[in-house]
Amino acid sequence: MNAQTHFSGGFQDAPRDAAHAFRAAMTVMARPGEIRTLVGAEPPAPLSVAAGTLLLTLCDADTGVYLAGAADTPDMRQWLGFHTGAPIVEASKADFAIGRWSDLMPLSDYRLGTSEYPDRSATLIVESDALAPKGAVLNGPGIKTTARLSLPDIAALQGNAMLYPLGCDFFFTCGDQVAALPRSTQIQAEG
Repeated sequence: MNAQTHFSGGFQDAPRDAAHAFRAAMTVMARPGEIRTLVGAEPPAPLSVAAGTLLLTLCDADTGVYLAGAADTPDMRQWLGFHTGAPIVEASKADFAIGRWSDLMPLSDYRLGTSEYPDRSATLIVESDALAPKGAVLNGPGIKTTARLSLPDIAALQGNAMLYPLGCDFFFTCGDQVAALPRSTQIQAEG
């Protein structure tokens, strides 16, 4: 990526694009297991369109972001800094962390909130090879009966859910698709 393109890849119509992206992000967080299309940004490789759009929508100069593994590139740092002003921080100080599941581990590196402020936990944006409404069985708030979602590590996510009301929240992204898993969701292995 050359210096000219550090400025590209943002929203074309920022107010409208950000509003649509915010609605999609909040919808999937309110309806765990639902998969939606999320477009608007064109981040540098290796980030997906959905992950980049989430970052532009949810991050600002007061939002610490941890870039894990292959997501931590000079191009990504410059792109995120230009479009959001978000500082790059270590995992333990992150409001948002982004990367592949294996690069984001262990979950104990992230803020889980406190009993007074459970919302002061990290949200992880997990870049995935695929998102599908199959696999783990989900139930809890926002799910009528049950939902299904392909998840990378059911045991680790169950452990996170057991911390509720503490724990991390998750967005899973693949291409232009996004799904979410709030810490309030109960997870069971496919039966």
